[in-house]
Amino acid sequence: MNSNTLFLEQAYVSLRAPVGNGWDFKVGKFVSILGYEVMERPANMNTTFGLIFNQLPLYYTGVLSSYKFDEYIDGKLGVVNGSNSDNNTTTNPNDGDGYAVLAALNFTAPGGNANWSNNFQYSTGYDNNTATGTGNSSQGYNNNGGSVSAYTWYYNSWGNWAPKFAGDKLLLAFNTVWFVKSGNTTGPTTVNSSVYGVGAYAKYQFNDWFSLASRGEYLGSNNDLKFGTQGNPSTSLNNGGHVTGGSLWEYTLTAGFNVIDNLLLRAEYRMDWGSNTVSNGHVAGDNSGAVSGGPAYYAGAEVVYSF
Repeated sequence: MNSNTLFLEQAYVSLRAPVGNGWDFKVGKFVSILGYEVMERPANMNTTFGLIFNQLPLYYTGVLSSYKFDEYIDGKLGVVNGSNSDNNTTTNPNDGDGYAVLAALNFTAPGGNANWSNNFQYSTGYDNNTATGTGNSSQGYNNNGGSVSAYTWYYNSWGNWAPKFAGDKLLLAFNTVWFVKSGNTTGPTTVNSSVYGVGAYAKYQFNDWFSLASRGEYLGSNNDLKFGTQGNPSTSLNNGGHVTGGSLWEYTLTAGFNVIDNLLLRAEYRMDWGSNTVSNGHVAGDNSGAVSGGPAYYAGAEVVYSF
């Protein structure tokens, strides 16, 4: 399901070498290899993006090679200029985007009705992505302009399955992530932020024009580096500058209507909640910790016309 977004499809050069079962190269800008959901929203089961999607890189600039070993196994290997970055022309080595190494190994079941994708990324700095709490990919936590030594690694595993007994009407999927950001500043502080999450998806196509899709996700962290200020302050770092992690949950239900050819209507309901989601922990003199865990509700609709 990890397909490329239209505007990014035009941004890379794809070369194919006749080696074995096929060796492909992408050079330039291309979308992330991580995650079950993609930027082109009509390709996803739901209208809104999930919690895990918002923690993953969106695109890279670099080179990616893909090799198909046989009809069941294929792999990827690449070197890119960090995440969500077009260049690395800065003269300050502490403010650069760094570089990242990508690797993937994908399995397709006989019959083609199931896939399992394993994806890995290692970056030389703090990775910049869609989430809050970090700057560019070599910026450290509380670095205050000092020199930084940092790294980030991701492991993402996702899969989908269309059971034969359901006659191509049912699609089940999962999405997981585990990543660690670690950084050292010129001072004594070393920050290691670990984020972990899991999501489950299900979609049933009742007939040619109506479908229902659901998604449930959990996302957790061991401190506040990725999610922002949360939880009760700790005195172990910077006199309260470090805050405990939190847990986020969401459930989404999406109804799809294929009214006519190329016209899709979708209505969606979503609920987000968690622990330690609101805090005054960084306010001077206020160490009250988390004060609210939600929930927050969303309802919306979208119209998609494909041409």
